[in-house]
Amino acid sequence: MTTFADLGLPRPIISVLAKQGITSPFPIQEAAIPDALAGKDILGRGPTGSGKTFTFGLPMISRLASSGASKPGRPRGLVLAPTRELAIQIQERLDEPANAMGLRVLSVVGGVNINNHIRKLARPVDILVATPGRAQDLVNQRKLSLADVSLTALDEADQMADMGFLPQVKKLLDLTPNDGQRLLFSATLDGDVNKLVNRFMHDPITHSTAPVQAAVDTMKHYLFFVGERDDRNKVVTRIGARDGKTIMFMRTKHGVDRQAKKLRRAGIPAMGLHGDKGQNTRTTTLQGFADGSVSVLVATDIAARGIDVHDVSLVVHVDPPAEHKAYLHRAGRTARAGEAGTVVTLVMDAQRDEVDKLIAKAGVDAQSIDLTNDASPAHNRTLAAITGAQAPTGVALPEPGQQQQKKSSKPKAAKPRSGGGRGGASRGGSSRGGATLSGKRGNTPRGKGSKAGGGASSSNKPSRSNNSRRRSW
Repeated sequence: MTTFADLGLPRPIISVLAKQGITSPFPIQEAAIPDALAGKDILGRGPTGSGKTFTFGLPMISRLASSGASKPGRPRGLVLAPTRELAIQIQERLDEPANAMGLRVLSVVGGVNINNHIRKLARPVDILVATPGRAQDLVNQRKLSLADVSLTALDEADQMADMGFLPQVKKLLDLTPNDGQRLLFSATLDGDVNKLVNRFMHDPITHSTAPVQAAVDTMKHYLFFVGERDDRNKVVTRIGARDGKTIMFMRTKHGVDRQAKKLRRAGIPAMGLHGDKGQNTRTTTLQGFADGSVSVLVATDIAARGIDVHDVSLVVHVDPPAEHKAYLHRAGRTARAGEAGTVVTLVMDAQRDEVDKLIAKAGVDAQSIDLTNDASPAHNRTLAAITGAQAPTGVALPEPGQQQQKKSSKPKAAKPRSGGGRGGASRGGSSRGGATLSGKRGNTPRGKGSKAGGGASSSNKPSRSNNSRRRSW
């Protein structure tokens, strides 16, 4: 069996991995790490959960540790990621091995006060993990220079292309030295990603661990034909009441908020996640989902990549995705690192043709189950057997933070006004109740995280558990 030592990684990094219970590399790591350590440009293709973060991160740490020192505001390693959550997660994965080699990692993302990032960049940062927009903001304010970047990694490059980030990515890459090493990792290597490859990479070596339409062996796919919207909504509620962690995907932000409220009114601890949520709310939501206090995460496609929460046993496409790549990335939130998982698509009558084409293009073998002939589709036994659907408690849950606000908003004892001669007039004190939820960080694997906050920084010790040894590193 191949070990990380066989790949040429330095002993301090190997020791950190061993303490985390990670002793053997994933296929993409075994294939690409030696070439990355040799300074070659790498094109890596693999499904989500295949270990891409360590594949580019560990060679970056190793090479930078032996090549000098960084200056304030001038990192030597740059990682670009499409979403805040993914950027923060990458920092958390790389923090401990980087510290073991005497390096500092910092994530800078939108939704966090930029002054916090400016203050942290005043100290030397060796590896900067950034969303493209926030990196450009810091460059524009002359608080960040990319002139010393010798290694650049692009994670989920195809999603950055799909989200329209390519112009910003190109601007940022133009600011890095032309002879720098580039590592590009993605679930797919087609379309606009090729433009980045042709412009910025030098004779890259391609390592692919799975075809574009790969299906995880431990993942089962089902199509449930549910008829009209009313029956679909009843099915959603009973699925939401199941035991275990569930991610439900909606197409719109409004749909996410509405669905999360419906589930909470039925007594199901659900929370929504989409791009209009503040960073503190997003961090708190993921913390709750990771520690189990939130059992259902309702999300737009922002959560389809980069959200690595263990034990997600069911993914539900309440709204079928618009295209096949989105289906595969949504589905990739379950059956990670060898665990089993189920993916369910709820199909209304008007969506049958659309979903048939989607599934065919995704290359997925899905079992179709028709509930429309059932007098009560939501109570179908096959549905319950596959998803664990059951009756909710029916005891409505307050909106997140509502209880804390109510407790902190008790009026103070009335007391007379001083002066003015308005006898008996008084005013009660006011309070500014705030929802302060704490919990474990949602996007660290099975373990302790840092307190909820802006999300731009994290503990230097990503946690783990004895029961989760091979995660999606």
